[in-house]
Amino acid sequence: MRMIMHVFFPVREFNEAVRDGTAGEKLRTILADAAPQAVYFLEQHGQRSALVVVDVSDAADIPSLAEPWFLTFNADVKFRIAMTPDDLARAGLAELGGRWG
Repeated sequence: MRMIMHVFFPVREFNEAVRDGTAGEKLRTILADAAPQAVYFLEQHGQRSALVVVDVSDAADIPSLAEPWFLTFNADVKFRIAMTPDDLARAGLAELGGRWG
């Protein structure tokens, strides 16, 4: 199942990693382990953050995706299930509308 992880980096911890030159290597290591489909870095509410698209086959995979961000940067991580247009087409919206509409 495709999920979007939204990672929020605390300013102090990330600034320390930038200043000591370890931010890039830490990010590369975490992302290499996660093997994401896509990654985007952005600002959210004045804070550094990242959107990381991952494939999760089992809920038990979530800690291995989240813990590196928690332990390395003290980051906040939120998960959202995401669908492609094909996923939505297979969802049976017409049947659901007929039953619940």
